[in-house]
Amino acid sequence: MRRSEPVLPGVWRDNTRYPQVTHIEHVARNDGVSGEWPGWTTSHLVERLADRGITEPWSHQAEAADLARSGRDVIIATGTASGKSLAFLMPAVEAVDAGGTVLYLSPAKALAQDQLRWISDLDLPGMRAAVYDGDTSPEERSWVREHGNYVLTNPDMLHHGILPRHGAWSRFLRRLRYVVIDEAHRYRGVFGSHVAQILRRLRRVCARYGSAPVFVLASATSGSPAESAGRLTGVPVIAVSEDGSPRPGMSVALVEPELTDLTGEHGAPVRRTAPSQAAEMLVDLVRDGVRTLVFVRSRQGAEVIALSAQRMLSERGDDALAERVAAYRGGYLASERRRLEEGLRSGELLGLVSTNALELGVDISGLDAVLIAGWPGTLASLWQQAGRAGRRGKDALAVFIARDDPLDTYLAHHPEAIFGRSVEATVLDPENPHIMGPHLCAAAQELPITKDDFDLFGEATEERLEELVARGLLRKRPRGWFWTSNERASDLADIRGSGGSRIQIVDTGSGQLLGEVDEPAAHGTVHPGAVYLHQGSTYLVDELDLDEGVALVHPAEPPYSTWARDTTDITVRSVLREQEWPSGATVYFGEVQVLRRVVGFLKRDVRTGSVLGEHPLELPERTLNTRAVWWTLPAEGEARLRAQDVGLLGAAHAAEHAAIGLLPLLATCDRWDIGGVSTAVHGDTGRLTVFVYDGHEGGAGFAERGYSAAREWLSATRAAIADCECEQGCPSCIQSPKCGTGNEPLNKAGALRLLDEVLEGSGN
Repeated sequence: MRRSEPVLPGVWRDNTRYPQVTHIEHVARNDGVSGEWPGWTTSHLVERLADRGITEPWSHQAEAADLARSGRDVIIATGTASGKSLAFLMPAVEAVDAGGTVLYLSPAKALAQDQLRWISDLDLPGMRAAVYDGDTSPEERSWVREHGNYVLTNPDMLHHGILPRHGAWSRFLRRLRYVVIDEAHRYRGVFGSHVAQILRRLRRVCARYGSAPVFVLASATSGSPAESAGRLTGVPVIAVSEDGSPRPGMSVALVEPELTDLTGEHGAPVRRTAPSQAAEMLVDLVRDGVRTLVFVRSRQGAEVIALSAQRMLSERGDDALAERVAAYRGGYLASERRRLEEGLRSGELLGLVSTNALELGVDISGLDAVLIAGWPGTLASLWQQAGRAGRRGKDALAVFIARDDPLDTYLAHHPEAIFGRSVEATVLDPENPHIMGPHLCAAAQELPITKDDFDLFGEATEERLEELVARGLLRKRPRGWFWTSNERASDLADIRGSGGSRIQIVDTGSGQLLGEVDEPAAHGTVHPGAVYLHQGSTYLVDELDLDEGVALVHPAEPPYSTWARDTTDITVRSVLREQEWPSGATVYFGEVQVLRRVVGFLKRDVRTGSVLGEHPLELPERTLNTRAVWWTLPAEGEARLRAQDVGLLGAAHAAEHAAIGLLPLLATCDRWDIGGVSTAVHGDTGRLTVFVYDGHEGGAGFAERGYSAAREWLSATRAAIADCECEQGCPSCIQSPKCGTGNEPLNKAGALRLLDEVLEGSGN
């Protein structure tokens, strides 16, 4: 008999066990809607699938496959484990059987390998599927180019390895029928903007060989999927978002850990950490026999939760259960990861703690519960992670555990922000000049650029080309724009970074090169004294030599993490848009110049989150030309606040911190992707002004999204401050871990009055 509400496991049936629970939402079971195999579906694919128990497609699979086969670019935006792979495999197999080729792109190598295993297991006649990435040997690469008809790769290899050598791929590209873009919601911000330009270059090269492939995108459920997919690919896209797959019943709990007796900066109370709360809940679930996966944001956090749970189980005399809990993260050998995955599938492991490495790319079935320790970045990721539970058709439990953060605080008290709205729209800006320029150079090396390409790359193409000519990177000829160097133009674009020079990170003991980081990011991540994590190992930074481009580190296991603090000055360069609200407040969006300097760092206890100390740094100032959203008050609004003895600087500063924390609610960003400045009187506006800016050269689209949704954003900011039960302000509402002035001055009550003044009469 169908239950109206999912059954909660074990201790979760006792409402008094976890007083930290602020809300439980019951998501009803869905039995699914079947479709029929399209008449054109290849018979041997249907037979192979039937052998595996798949006798008919779900409705969304059939709909998306039909659209793609008819030549329509399509995005499948449905839930986790909804069978999106089958939706694009149906037309792909038919195309291969007809002599065509398919290119599959994923943001992670693991996902491509999983797809290859699945396709290989089907043993389809004529299907020559192969992975082509950085791990592929030279001999294998040659075979793939000559014989592969279903090539699985990633944007990095397409950018550096395939497009620059398109002549060697002419046979494959000439017959290219489909480009599959898996996990499309991952392509956001700077990375997504780079990938958007790479896909435009791919379309251009394909046209050179007479092909016009259909794009088939697979994504977690997302806001405006057709619009986001169109911005990514540059072509109109149809969305299939009505999920026809069956769903188990699920209970989703929101948890806000309690305030502790510990104090942080200026005596602010410190909330119990999300990892500590997750470890306790994991222990209870494991003792109840509930197969549980825990998601946490950092590798160090994964280890801390797993070790804490093992220790608590051993202290309770459950040594056998302690051995059934483990951590899973990047840095493990592939064989170790496969063993852990199989252990969780088989039930040998009852608890596994992971970073988002298990959010995509790995088939984990048979889970009963998922704990999510800290906001995973987007609502799409939250549902992606929660969807890992309940894969045996049984009822499932998902728990979101709030961190000491304004956004987490808001969500713990506003379930409608999770359950009552669609997930975020993917934010990207392919026409960012700092992104567009390098890709125009790469495109010119692949094929000379002509005026016929202007519509492909965007309205600013000609302006960018002239800038590149002036810099000596391109040469203009009667037949178009040409690359003039013998160097690889693709090296100009660092698609997973923010550009600029690179800092090499070197282990002083072994001399091993551990990795690289962008120079702008190096100031905050590998400054002297910083804790640096690499593939699960922890290092301390001894020296950062910016002139030599190297950071020297040594292995260490400190009981603390580090947080860089910087000071910022901001200048308005141009106003692109503005809106005046009935309250008299004005919201702007435009171009700004930001001068930043890292001035010190905090040490925080990894278990409690309490501040252990602050240490000064002397690093050079950096200039960032980017885009920002900012708002001002009219003189009469300021006068009303002064009449109520509101300290304007402290109020604006507190509102700025909370607003930075809440912007990820509306834009697919992390608070570390953005920055802010607040002042009682700014030189360019003459008013009290609060700025929030993109932390990437040229902008990344986050501030623009904040401008577009400013009323919703600032209303949520006010609610997050008001919901926090602290009196004077804490990290859950107005304190920031990266504040350059040591979270001084801050005025919680003043921030609420200031935001009331801004929002009054603005439709809120």
